[in-house]
Amino acid sequence: MLFSCKKYLDNNTEGKIPPSDFFKTADDARQSIIAIYAKMRKWEMTAFAYISIQEIPSDQSIKGGAQGDASFLNNYDRFAYTSTEGQINDYWIGRYQLINLCNQAISNIPAITMDETLKARLIGEAKFARATFYFDLVRAFGDVPMPVSVENAAVAALTRTPAVEVYSQIIKDLQDAAQVLPDSYTGAEIGRATKGAARGYLAKVFMYQKEWDKVLEQTSAIISSGRYSLEPDFYQLFRISHENGVESIFEVQNYAVLGNGDLSNSQFSQVQGASGNGFGWGFNAPSDSLARAFDAAGDTLRKRVTILYRGQTTQDGDLILAPNPMEGVTIPRYNGKSYVPKKDQVSGVNEGAAQNVRKMRYAEILLIDAEAKINKGDVAGAAASLKLVRDRAKLPYIAAPTIQQIWNERCLELAMEQDRFFDLVRTGQAKNVLAPLGFTDINSLFPIPQAVIDITNGTIKQNPGY
Repeated sequence: MLFSCKKYLDNNTEGKIPPSDFFKTADDARQSIIAIYAKMRKWEMTAFAYISIQEIPSDQSIKGGAQGDASFLNNYDRFAYTSTEGQINDYWIGRYQLINLCNQAISNIPAITMDETLKARLIGEAKFARATFYFDLVRAFGDVPMPVSVENAAVAALTRTPAVEVYSQIIKDLQDAAQVLPDSYTGAEIGRATKGAARGYLAKVFMYQKEWDKVLEQTSAIISSGRYSLEPDFYQLFRISHENGVESIFEVQNYAVLGNGDLSNSQFSQVQGASGNGFGWGFNAPSDSLARAFDAAGDTLRKRVTILYRGQTTQDGDLILAPNPMEGVTIPRYNGKSYVPKKDQVSGVNEGAAQNVRKMRYAEILLIDAEAKINKGDVAGAAASLKLVRDRAKLPYIAAPTIQQIWNERCLELAMEQDRFFDLVRTGQAKNVLAPLGFTDINSLFPIPQAVIDITNGTIKQNPGY
């Protein structure tokens, strides 16, 4: 679905139920929110477009895969992509389709007669989700169209809203969500958006805005809540058995169900899993630069978990094999955080389909807290938050950390978790770090998909330089 005033509204989110017959009951309201969560794991959200925009342009990863396979991914490593490249289109389309679902829920649920507390929570979940999708879009493209209801979609689809206004809407949505979302869930509802998730994203958005007092308001509330802690074993943190655990702030919920390919549709692990022995396709491979960064820090623990080399045996007893040659590296290697052990594979569905996508962890909250405190001159406070993260990695205490040391810790702790490129742009490091790969100031934003410009007859303009 391309983003236009007609097609935006042309998405029948309820399958076989005509839209005019939907949004009548409490069950309809529940189903509309479930549809949002379900589509968070689809191809455009977690596979090639995701790694193309948020990972491969960084210094941490390269295309990977076999020589010549999916060669278009090299365009993102070399900053040679254009406005017609498919992954840019997919990234845009996937997020606007989900914003459409959110807006339908936000616009229609208020009129349903149902329990008011549940109603408020469901609308809060939709606002939380919408905020995360707009956060992706504004970081990737800058000014973007910003429909916030079914009623204003036709007009809003035709113009780009200034990024500052998009950020204001993101903040409002997250603040609204934080007011009504619960602290936790039980049973089948575990994994839905919580108050802590809304606060976590607020902290991150305020970090992008450099509003450090507001960052600390959110991180302090999360830390003092006592609901979160660091998973002691960094390896287990990324395994299926520890999903939605003590460190989880928010995860995209994925499933592998024998014989059900529709439900087992996540390809997040599949596109990155070790090729050659049934784990996946081998794309988005950790770079030599990332390996050197781990080595320079003496960070053997996180390196072994993050980078799986050919010939390595994992803690679950899987020997990692790989074809030779593998594009871009002399020693084939893979993203260890997307690895799903053989014992957790389900035959007949996508490799690793059961693995959740970690979107935000408590470790990141601690690092956001440290960054805010260092910017406020609270060096001791920054050191205390940084220490918790470094202790798990078996690294020495830094008594007076610099901002660069905190950024370096983000690089290693969150490596291969689809955050590094935006981090480099946010912190002003991109021009120096990525210049050898071809980065210029133009590449701080990606091009608006040409199809969007065409379908709006040029009312939506292209980003400078493309």
